Amino acid sequence: MPGRRRTALLLSAAIAAAPLLTACGNDARPGAAAVVGDQRITVAQLENRVDEVRSAQRAAVTDDAQYAQAIAKSGSLTRDTLHGMVLDRVLHRAAQDAGITVTRKEIQEMRSGLEQQVGGSRALQTAWLQQYSVAPERLDENLRLQLEAQKLAAKLGTDTSQPAFWEALSKASADLDVTVNPRYGSWDVEKSSRVDARTPWVREVTAQPQQSA
Repeated sequence: MPGRRRTALLLSAAIAAAPLLTACGNDARPGAAAVVGDQRITVAQLENRVDEVRSAQRAAVTDDAQYAQAIAKSGSLTRDTLHGMVLDRVLHRAAQDAGITVTRKEIQEMRSGLEQQVGGSRALQTAWLQQYSVAPERLDENLRLQLEAQKLAAKLGTDTSQPAFWEALSKASADLDVTVNPRYGSWDVEKSSRVDARTPWVREVTAQPQQSA
């Protein structure tokens, strides 16, 4: 029988503010929005991700006034999107260090559970777009992020709000030597967050994933 599971969702569009910048990098290479390890996140890649969200927002509403409201609500979209792209790599490194993997089947089970909760695939895509500025084509990537965080916290015997979880992300962030182009803010190694972000990054939702075969 399907079991109820509390899933801590790491939201790419929102993260906790760090009170002080304890260790950061902000000297990204020319043409890069950020550098994470040996991977460059180019300005063009960032702009493409932002365009995906804007295109989805435009397709979701036909009324110009509603579209303008959507734009206003996601005014920090570029910075939030870059943050999500960096966080994805940092969390993935932390998960790898802990020997954690996420399968395609697990992603689909989580997605199915959330779709049941909100009323279908389209409703889930709309919710993630409106609330978290995640384009429909990036939904599965975002769910993988959530699952990696959930598994990492479980392996550490904690949850995503506790120091042990943040310490793991901090170590991965330091190992990767994250640097961010100053135009997009700075990166706090201790909190693994952009220091100019202001909204909570953890949301608790109750999902009913399908039972594994």
